[in-house]
Amino acid sequence: MIKKSLIINGLPRTLLVNPEENLAKVLREQLLLTGCKVGCQIGQCGTCTVIVDGKAVRSCLVKMKKLEDGTKIETIEGVGTPENLHPLQLAWMGHGCAQCGYCSPGFIMSAKVLLEENPDPTREEVRAWFQKHRNLCRCTGYKPLVDAVMDAAKVLRGEMKKEDLIFTPVGNKILGTSYVRPSALQKVTGTWGYGADMALEMPADTARLALVQADIPHAVIKGVDFEEAGKMPGVIKVITAKDVKGKNRISGLITFATNKGDGWDRPILCDEKIFQIGDAVAIVAADTEEHAKEAAKAVKLDLEPLPAYMSAMEAMEEDAIEIHPGTPNVYFETNCIKGEDTKPIMESAPYVAEVHAYTSRQPHLHLEPDCGCAYIDEEGRLTVHSKSIGIHLHSAMIVAGIGVEPDKFRLIQNPSGGTFGYKFSPTMEALLGVACLALDGRACTLVYDQYQNITYTGKRSPAFMNIKLAADAEGRLLGMEGDNYVDHGPYSEFGDLLTMRLSQFTGAGYDIRNIRNKSQTVCTNHAWGSAFRGYGSPQSLMGSELCMDILAEKMGMDPFELRYKNIYRKEWGSTTPTGQTPEVYNLEEMYEKARPIYYEAKERLAKMNTEKLKYGVGFAAGIYGCGLDGKDSSIANVQLNPDGTVTVFNSWEDHGQGADIGTLTMAHETLRQAGITPDKIQLVMNDTGRTPASGPAGGSRSNVVTGNATRVAAEMLVNAMRKTDGTYRTYEEMVAENIPVFYEGTWVASACTDCDLETAQGAPFSNYMYQLFIPEVEVNVETGQVRVIRYSTICDFGTIINKTVVDGQVYGGLTQGIGLALSEDFEDYSKHTTLAGCGIPYPKDVPDDINIVYVETKRPEGPYGASGCGEGPLTAGHPAILSAIYNATGARITELPAKPEKVKEALLRR
Repeated sequence: MIKKSLIINGLPRTLLVNPEENLAKVLREQLLLTGCKVGCQIGQCGTCTVIVDGKAVRSCLVKMKKLEDGTKIETIEGVGTPENLHPLQLAWMGHGCAQCGYCSPGFIMSAKVLLEENPDPTREEVRAWFQKHRNLCRCTGYKPLVDAVMDAAKVLRGEMKKEDLIFTPVGNKILGTSYVRPSALQKVTGTWGYGADMALEMPADTARLALVQADIPHAVIKGVDFEEAGKMPGVIKVITAKDVKGKNRISGLITFATNKGDGWDRPILCDEKIFQIGDAVAIVAADTEEHAKEAAKAVKLDLEPLPAYMSAMEAMEEDAIEIHPGTPNVYFETNCIKGEDTKPIMESAPYVAEVHAYTSRQPHLHLEPDCGCAYIDEEGRLTVHSKSIGIHLHSAMIVAGIGVEPDKFRLIQNPSGGTFGYKFSPTMEALLGVACLALDGRACTLVYDQYQNITYTGKRSPAFMNIKLAADAEGRLLGMEGDNYVDHGPYSEFGDLLTMRLSQFTGAGYDIRNIRNKSQTVCTNHAWGSAFRGYGSPQSLMGSELCMDILAEKMGMDPFELRYKNIYRKEWGSTTPTGQTPEVYNLEEMYEKARPIYYEAKERLAKMNTEKLKYGVGFAAGIYGCGLDGKDSSIANVQLNPDGTVTVFNSWEDHGQGADIGTLTMAHETLRQAGITPDKIQLVMNDTGRTPASGPAGGSRSNVVTGNATRVAAEMLVNAMRKTDGTYRTYEEMVAENIPVFYEGTWVASACTDCDLETAQGAPFSNYMYQLFIPEVEVNVETGQVRVIRYSTICDFGTIINKTVVDGQVYGGLTQGIGLALSEDFEDYSKHTTLAGCGIPYPKDVPDDINIVYVETKRPEGPYGASGCGEGPLTAGHPAILSAIYNATGARITELPAKPEKVKEALLRR
């Protein structure tokens, strides 16, 4: 222990610290300055950036022994107050930079130093600064962050007023504007309490948990020896499968009856077998996290290795054993059967194109590691706080496994640092519940480090897409065939639903009358598959969009024109691959807006080529449905309060996409009829003990389904408040007239149907989102390095509910698509275990020049005409980038990611 005298946020502080401890840990755990976030602990993400003697420093890399007495340290808590924010904080709010908000304090601290050193930076200098200081963001795509720095700099130079950084409504209307999301203020001041922050604020006797995890992918468990671990300092209990009071399984909620599994294949704590690297076998509970982790290392696992099938192809070999005895490794099949038999069409068509494409196991790479806590609440309920984006869904999935009655379980979503879909599956919720009960109700916390976060949470399921397209002599599509395989890892949950998406979205956007497309789900021993933004469409469109490019090449036709010739058209009676009539026919307008952008880029880039650097433009179309299949529904409640405010209750989970501003705007657009302003609307969200079952926040369903339910609830209240003369009752008048002040709004996608299990024909979604992708790339033919240098996109998400939020979703989704196309992967457990190792895009990897063009076709079934927007930007950007590489070089790449070595191989094959 050493004594340090430091100046922290302008005040002298004397601290007793471990000399080997890092500054981030001391700030967070000893001073509770939790605005300093910890993402990676190895200096790759910048979330822990603070200012040390005027320099931007990643505090996880700074040992306390290196700090001199008198060192000045500034954290986000010392930058501004809610009443007097720094221009950077205001600009961050105004430009929508605080999406999940986890990286915001680190970026703001970094930018503050930049503007102190360079008051008038260029956009390129801002991006270079963030690159140099390793500031990472997974949500925003970086462009809004640069916008914010540029505007904050103007304020600091006196060229812009501080108040102009924030949008102010004109009149009582916020729909379609850039009204700031309610959570923004806390996010930019570092006071938005994420799960790991909450863990530090728990009572002193809280148990801290650590996992005992397998380091091989497939094995029989012969024994677990925890005798030595149980005697180590601070250990309270070592919890194994024998301590689980329930079934010790997570219900995979089998979606379709043709699934050959039973959905109970995922243990909470492994008791018989190991199914993947990282599987949890035991939980150590101790008085400190350090003690728990040390004891976890001492637990000895006696494992008998089994053959490990790390890809779908391996698991389908004839001699492969069943990973789950009694269930075949290929456990689900869906067939899209539409129109006439395609075999004679393929044999006689003038043009037939074929592609064998592979979409990789993309990691989510959320910067906030998974985390949560559990305790028994005042009503005797086992209560878990987590990052869940499906609190009612997850309750149903885990209560039997934990061993509690549904009414004795409560799940609350913490403020969450991004999930991008991985939390559609429960991760630590069941572990926390089991531990709390095994500890006789003692409160406990579990916080992963980034290595665990990457290796022990779900990934996008890779897919092998084998697609054929046939066309007539003029280029009209005659038919499509497919034979596809999804590697869903060892656990079946939602694997069948994911694979059904290949029936729904392969070939989407085109008038294809005849389809025979088979897709199968395969169990493997690689990382388990969970939802990821776009859910099934990146795999589907990787197949059909690349095949469209190959078909265009065979015909000598521009790929844009081939697509335009075949898009959905009302006069043709075009339908989706599942035979559903689209809710709008908007593609002609979208393509006409895209046409001049695409051809201008094609002409301009052709003139830029050098011997070393080649330039090209690509094109692809993406479509995604909003909702869970069939008659998806949601519930929201509203209540008029004595003070004239209105409280909205729903379970619209927020993983950074803006559920708070979505709820506020959906309610306000109706409530404003009664003169209610946004500041008079209170939000109560995401607590199964207080909020209704609105459904999970996945598949971009919430904006449509929960948005509609919120609208309906607000309409019910407004209708009750309205008098015959057109004025509105007060709370007192409502009570005096015995009129209820609480209303439950329900909305059901009543016109939708499930897809037929034999043919996949049906009308699964009430709304779709549509997006066209036009990336421009630079290819270094000597190194194989590819850069996206400019990006244009045409989007139709219906009515835009909040402009800043929708912009942010597009920027962020395009950036994740760049990562999927060029760098991101989780395949090699020796390499792909850090954010950088997995290929996450840094500022230098994303263009600053991004052009978004909106078409707002009102949706008949959307709230105020809105559709969803979250999935669209990650549907088909990756095949568009591969298309651009081909346009630049003539090298055809059909497997992701297109890393330099893969590009060089393709260049040699030309």
